[in-house]
Formats: sequence, C-alpha cells, structure tokens
Amino acid sequence: MTGPSTIPFNALGRAVEVQRADLDAAIGSVLDSGWFVMGPQHDGFEHELAAYLGVDHCVAVANGTDALELALLAVGCRPGDTVVAAANAGGYGTAAARKLGLRVRYADVDADTLQMDTTSLEAELAHPARAVVLTHLYGHMAPVEQVRALCDRHGVALVEDCAQAAGAHREGRYAGSFGDAATFSFYPTKNLGALGDGGAVVTSDASRAEELRRLRQYGWSRRYVAETAGGRNSRLDEMQAAVLRVRLPLLDAGNRRRRDIAQAYAQASAGTRVLASAGRDDVAHLVVAVPDDRSAFTALLDEAGVCWAVHFPLGDHRQPVALADGGDPPTLPTTEWAGDRVVSLPCFPEMTDDEVERVCDALRRS
Repeated sequence: MTGPSTIPFNALGRAVEVQRADLDAAIGSVLDSGWFVMGPQHDGFEHELAAYLGVDHCVAVANGTDALELALLAVGCRPGDTVVAAANAGGYGTAAARKLGLRVRYADVDADTLQMDTTSLEAELAHPARAVVLTHLYGHMAPVEQVRALCDRHGVALVEDCAQAAGAHREGRYAGSFGDAATFSFYPTKNLGALGDGGAVVTSDASRAEELRRLRQYGWSRRYVAETAGGRNSRLDEMQAAVLRVRLPLLDAGNRRRRDIAQAYAQASAGTRVLASAGRDDVAHLVVAVPDDRSAFTALLDEAGVCWAVHFPLGDHRQPVALADGGDPPTLPTTEWAGDRVVSLPCFPEMTDDEVERVCDALRRS
C-alpha cells in the first residue's frame, strides 16, 4: 500500500458509524444474556446464513482458515492426499492443506478472469487427487459449474472457498451451494465482515455437517467424548455472531454499491483493463486493474492521492515454504504474469461519490 492518501483503500470505521446503533444493541443483548459462546446468536446466524445461501447446513467456526481445514477433513482428505488449487489466491487454501499434511498441486488461471482455468485443472485431474479447492477470487464467481462437472467425472471432492464472494450468485444459485462443502471468512474487510475473526463451513450433506460440528469442538460426539480425529477448538463467539446477524441483511445492498463502483472504474479506464462485471456473480470484493506497467500505474495513483494494494504478488508455488520442500516449482505462466501486474483499487460501500470520481479521473489518465 502507498503512503498517506486522501482516498483510503478501505475505511472500516465508516460502516461502524452508519450501523452503530444496531451494533450497540446487538452487542448489548449479548452482554445482557450472559451467554458468550455457541448460544442463541450463534445458532441464529447459522440458520440465517444457510437460508440465505440456499443450503441445508451452516457450521460456524473461529476463522476462515479453520473453515478450510475442517472442510478438507470433512470431504475425506487425510495426510498424504493431494488437493488441486489455484496459486494466485493468497495462500489460504494452501496453508490449510499443508497444515493437514496434504500435498498441493496447482492449476493455472485464465488470463481474462484470473480464475482457475478449467483446461489446466482437467490436466491436473488426470493424476490422483482427493479434492479441488476452488477460490471465487476477488468476489467474481469462478467457473464453478464446469469445475463441479470435472470433479464429478474424476471422483474428486469440491471445496468452494467463498471468503471473497459472500452474496455472489449465478442463475439463482449462490457461491457456496455447488461444492461438497464451502467455506467463508468473516474477517472485517470481507463483504460480510465481523468485528474480528470468524468463519463458517456450509454444506447440504447432513452427515458431513454433523462431522463438521464434531470437528469444531474437539471431535466430541457428546460432551467430553472425542470420537472424531482432527478435532480442535474452533467456535464463533456470540459477539461476532450478533454482529454478523446485523450485517447479513445489509449484504446485498453493499454488494450492489460495490458493483456500481467497479463498473464506474471499468468504464472510466482508458488504457488499463479493470476486472469488473455488471452481473450478480461479481460482488467486487476487490476491484483489480491489470496494467502493463505496475510501477507507472501505481505512480499515477500516488500522484492522484489514491491508496492501492496488490492481491497477490507471489504465487503459492513460489512461496519460501513451498520452495523449501525441494524440487522445481510448477510452471504457471498466467499466474506469474498476473502476479507481476495486478493492482487493487479502493472499493467499499461507504465510499463517497466524490472519492469514486477521483479514482475514475486517475483511471482516465492511465
């Protein structure tokens, strides 16, 4: 991110200011109840998120990385198994897989969308794998229908990573409703964000949901009786659940505002491609530009007083922890090309029209 700027990359305090009365009331209700872990707020949020997504079960957990780990366990992954992922998604799926002792292979991404490329994935699935982790990157829905079909053909489980795509939907089906399991992060910067960490796994498989409920609490089948291996303490507390219940009904309106901002940027940009779609399968968690010369582009943004960020500069396959395993990293030309170019622009629902216009003005000169 650049230095001081008059247009922030994000400003979480603005949402708190707008929602303060409702947030105070929600948090106050938890304090008054004296119930702080896995109580009525937690159960209410699980029910409401599952209903919103059109799935049968939601299992709330402590954070998005735990959600990925537990989802991989719940679809049958065990140490030594292989999962296939994209390497341009920040390392979260890779970190979860490595923590479980899984091997990770990578499919390259599509040059137009930067989502997982299905041709590359099909080549990877010619070799044994237990699961695919499909990230809906930047809030754009990946080609999940085609990936689901490939997974079914090869007998491989599908875990959707929806951390950046809460509320995205295509032809009536939400991101998170296609996989054997799907995961969400409620980190404060997400479209559906808590005031701290939080996560969830969703599924429409009742037995898998029951396994997830055991896994999030020590593997217990009943209190103090651990029957399921891999269990840990991973629970969403009542405070965060109460906050998320306030914010879930606001998600669609926030996503519309994000899409409007992204469309404004795409239409204003003169020579730099901006990844944006007017469809509801894009919730514009991040609005990403792909300039030919990142240094020149970011210098222009600096001059205009626009904060920026890079999501994500170094692919998972070239991270030091991956290289330390030995052997040559896979060749992922599009992933590496994108890592050298992508720049994220400010986009959050509380941006003012004047701020959006100032970013547009900078893009007109790009």
